[in-house]
Order: sequence, then C-alpha cells, then structure tokens
Amino acid sequence: MSKELYSSMDAQNMAKLVDAFYPKVLKDPIVAPFFIAKLGDDIESPAWKEHLKLIVEFWKFVALGYDDYTNNPLQPHLAMKDLSREAFAQWLHLFHETIYETYVPFAGDYLRDKSSEIADNFMRKLNI
Repeated sequence: MSKELYSSMDAQNMAKLVDAFYPKVLKDPIVAPFFIAKLGDDIESPAWKEHLKLIVEFWKFVALGYDDYTNNPLQPHLAMKDLSREAFAQWLHLFHETIYETYVPFAGDYLRDKSSEIADNFMRKLNI
C-alpha cells in the first residue's frame, strides 16, 4: 500500500513532515551528533518533544503564515561547535527527501526552496 502524498500544506501534515524527518536525523552520522549533544538520543524525551513542537511551529510560520513561532531560529546554531557546510548539506538532503515522501512535487517544491534559502542565510551569518 502506498503512502498518501499531500497536495497542499496544513498544520496537521506539517507535523507529519517533522515527525518523519527527525528520526532520520537521529540516524545520520553527520547531523545526529549536533542534535544528540543538545537533546539526547531519545526522540521520546521531553526535550525532543519540546523541540519537535517548536519546529512544527517554525515550519507553520514559514510555509503557512502562522504567527505562533516567535523565536530566533538562528540563535541555537550560533553556539554549535564544528557546524559545517557538509552538515547543512546533509540536513537539507534529508529534509528534501522527507518533503517529497510527504508532499506531491509541486507542493514540496515550496518547502524545498524555503529550506534551501534558510540554510544559505544561516551559513552566511555563521560564516561557514
């Protein structure tokens, strides 16, 4: 049975995207260490649950215009040691892969473009 692909974004399927993405992050040898250092390796922990909730709010803000996200998304990255272009590229690879496992191409293209734009902006501000 094939997985349902969404043709439009809403709050519910935005949460499904985030929930499908972060288990991949925890398995990835390049990006997992950054998250494990901050949140641990148990995605069911309270720290992870809070992070996932925050990230859903971030993507709802970016993609849907919701105003529940008021944090500075760059701030946590400023304190990360050894953050590299390779890590950003791998994060984007995993995220883009998950986007197209969640959304039909024309719906996913918007998130792909926005995530790439955000990563480029972060790397520029982090001087990497």
